Amino acid sequence: MTIDCGSCTVRSWQYGDEETLPRHASNYTIWLNLRDTFPHPYTLADAQRWIQYVVDPALETNFAIDVAGEAVGNIGLRVGEDIDRYSAEVWYWLGEQHWGRGIITAALTAITNIAFSELSLLRVEAIPFARNTASIRVLEKVGYQREGLLRWSAVKEGIALDKVVYSYTSDDWLTAQAANG
Repeated sequence: MTIDCGSCTVRSWQYGDEETLPRHASNYTIWLNLRDTFPHPYTLADAQRWIQYVVDPALETNFAIDVAGEAVGNIGLRVGEDIDRYSAEVWYWLGEQHWGRGIITAALTAITNIAFSELSLLRVEAIPFARNTASIRVLEKVGYQREGLLRWSAVKEGIALDKVVYSYTSDDWLTAQAANG
């Protein structure tokens, strides 16, 4: 899959991406805003494991954020199971040298469209740390609605942190599609 987003391309991960991935992913500031399962430092071995996991899955839900032909980040959906099978959590990261250019906004818009048009989901949610104001601004810019605060719901580096719940529903998406003609 390939989607031209203007400032970036959202595309399928491919073999070869692991070569440059550590340069963008091995960043303490990025790691601070992600789950602990995201390694730090991010090594070539981590990148190789990731590429093995995301290339040719049964259901493609993780995508490279590509700038100038190079994978510089990830955007993905964790689709729920059982009664949550029509919902997904969106997550993303972007190499720091590409921050502030509207890239994540473009990629999030694209993946939100995929969630509703291709995966027929009813709901996409994001749960950033409350301190991650840049991510919160992106979610709001794309049209995600704040639903609530999860007080002291995560621990990162031994510090209890609040998370914020944002969502976008299929009704929100249909309304936006109608407004855009």
